[in-house]
Amino acid sequence: MKKEVKAYAPATVANVVCGYDVLGFAIEKPGDEVVLRPNSKNKVEIIKIEGDNGKLSYDPDKNVVGHVIKLFLEKIGSNQGVDIELYKKMPLNSGLGSSAASSVAALVAINELMDNPMSKHDLLPFTIEGERLATGNAHADNVAPSLLGGLVLTRSYEPLDIVKLPSPKGLYVTSVHPNVDVPTGEARKIIKQEVPLKLAVQQWGNVAGLVAGFTTNDLDLIGRSMQDVVIEPVRSMLIPYFKEMKESALEKGAIGFGISGSGPSVFALSKNEEIAENVKTALEKLLEEFNIECQALVTEINHEGAKILSSN
Repeated sequence: MKKEVKAYAPATVANVVCGYDVLGFAIEKPGDEVVLRPNSKNKVEIIKIEGDNGKLSYDPDKNVVGHVIKLFLEKIGSNQGVDIELYKKMPLNSGLGSSAASSVAALVAINELMDNPMSKHDLLPFTIEGERLATGNAHADNVAPSLLGGLVLTRSYEPLDIVKLPSPKGLYVTSVHPNVDVPTGEARKIIKQEVPLKLAVQQWGNVAGLVAGFTTNDLDLIGRSMQDVVIEPVRSMLIPYFKEMKESALEKGAIGFGISGSGPSVFALSKNEEIAENVKTALEKLLEEFNIECQALVTEINHEGAKILSSN
């Protein structure tokens, strides 16, 4: 058996504006890392966590990394003990799929440690259970792209049907995380449970247009389709100066702009790095004027997904 495995899983942008709970794509940075070593105690133990400001539990039943690893080992009928180190490289409750990246990195690592009895797609149900523990909702719009890379569609949960879609090379993502707290659970509570048919038809058109735009490399179609008439009008109220940020990003040439996951992070898509950097500078300046600190970066869509960094 290997002595140590280190895995990485990328952050994600869930929903991609109009695809609530069904679309998401991975980004090159940030991401979480998990290191696993076998132990002889037949126990799954979390021995180190960095980057969480002391907020995450060391109890393997209450932390997604321990939870999904225990589910995996149970599934393959193993009582192998494992020591876990978790390195958080993104804020918690950020809207960037923080818990998803941890779950995915842990599962890719344990699969490698146990000599890869499962494919990446086989790991999907376990990643979803990690989301159930973390957020109370077993959804795949973060975990699936973090695991598989690129733009991913969750067509169905029963049965689980995950589809990786083509996505244009060369698109740049400006990601901005304002230092305000918008817990995922709270962001879900305010969503209306019924949608008028007229709005539903608009939303379906936008989702189809977005998928078609990504598939055919039609950036104008992607931009026209990045409109949300159902979720964004409600959720954006939780994010200070969302309207101003959106206007600023589009003025600087972004293809589209929206909430990343449940927020408070926001993102913009741009056709080149120069525009993406200009958008970043404009959003940083705007938030600074309103005395809101933020972390902003320019990155690209991650097409590879989770990966093993070292295995020996």
